[in-house]
Amino acid sequence: MSRFKKLSIPTMVLHWSVALLMITATTVGIIMEQMERSPEQREIMNIHKSIGLLILVLALARIIWRVKEGKLPSLGAMPRWQEISAASVHGLLLLLTVVMPISGIMMSVSHGRAISFFGVPVIPSSNLDVAWLDQLAHVIHGGGKWAIIIIVSVHVVAAIKHQFIDKDGTLSRMLGAGEK
Repeated sequence: MSRFKKLSIPTMVLHWSVALLMITATTVGIIMEQMERSPEQREIMNIHKSIGLLILVLALARIIWRVKEGKLPSLGAMPRWQEISAASVHGLLLLLTVVMPISGIMMSVSHGRAISFFGVPVIPSSNLDVAWLDQLAHVIHGGGKWAIIIIVSVHVVAAIKHQFIDKDGTLSRMLGAGEK
């Protein structure tokens, strides 16, 4: 376990990059769902998929970095239930940053659709058509969307509580403040 109170630059960059991209992908996905099928909707879908691929790469890097660096101790004493809640929320967020892009890839692959990263082909199209895989991926992706909305909301409220009620500096640390 790390003995530092200040977060490393890679930790902060990966955290905020993944957070902003997840919020963007979720927002774009919700907008895309409201659109009629059209060339514009397909273009937004391609942007959504590209953001998802970027999230997957950064999330995997974040997990590897977290294992390498270790988990920072809390800045203040917390009741056991809060420690368990915080660990659960962090674990679920990390899991969702991997599961959501993979389920999105599954939806495309199940219909043989190509996947591109901002126009650069990553997975070619095929003649595949696997209904059960598509159904499973839709359930995971659809449920994951609501899980993200709820869990991110809890995470943000908890960070604000720690900063302004507990005054333990948790949010300040995530923004780059802190002492070694």
